[in-house]
Amino acid sequence: MNNNNFNDDAAELRARSNWTETKGKIRQQYGNLTDDDLEYAEGTQEEWFGKIGNKIGKAAQDVKAWVNSL
Repeated sequence: MNNNNFNDDAAELRARSNWTETKGKIRQQYGNLTDDDLEYAEGTQEEWFGKIGNKIGKAAQDVKAWVNSL
């Protein structure tokens, strides 16, 4: 079993289950993000991390690690 896929799945489940709370924490740190920026669709995690990363000037991997730490 590929551990990265497990981590990705776990991160997606965590993001979905606490999404309202997570969005609030993201907005506290990055108030320039819009509702459209924070729109998350299941199965588009990597694209979403890249989009947020571009908007805040960070690599997608850094955004992913930060969101997972919230």
